[in-house]
Amino acid sequence: MKSQLLLVFLVLSFSSCKNFAQEETREASVYSYDFSSVEEFKRTKETGQIINDYGNVFTYEEAKSLGDLLYDYAESTTRQIVVVTVDRIQPYSDIQKYASDLGKYWGVGQKGKDNGLIVMFCKPCRKIAIATGYGTERVLTDAVCKSVIDKTMIPRFREDNYYTGIRDGIQELIKQWSF
Repeated sequence: MKSQLLLVFLVLSFSSCKNFAQEETREASVYSYDFSSVEEFKRTKETGQIINDYGNVFTYEEAKSLGDLLYDYAESTTRQIVVVTVDRIQPYSDIQKYASDLGKYWGVGQKGKDNGLIVMFCKPCRKIAIATGYGTERVLTDAVCKSVIDKTMIPRFREDNYYTGIRDGIQELIKQWSF
């Protein structure tokens, strides 16, 4: 009887460990995209750029102005905001997930504080996302970010003022983050 119970226990333990290992593998494959295979993403990780206009949305002056704003904010608070424009979101279908995964790959924010934030915009897709680090999302909740997108950014985008929409949205996020 004892040997039968021991056998059942071992079989159940082995099968639950196997399931756990399979779940880890499945999760890793769902979330993995090799950003290092994209030269511009790899270069940005190495250089730590905060304005990444891959979608060619900004003029040089606009990118510099945004960069100055974000650099000064990071210097005074240690919080990091990165802006990314893209011309497509493939292989993703969800721009929010794309922004979040890219932020993790780049290591936006300080390790341990998770005080980073990415604003990602795809003009041809007509999509925008604000992805926050775990420390940031306590203040800049999904509801706050959605409100900034809906009330500040999108109205300017409708007027084809993409720079102004993103700049004003970032200024509103900074104001909300300061409370």
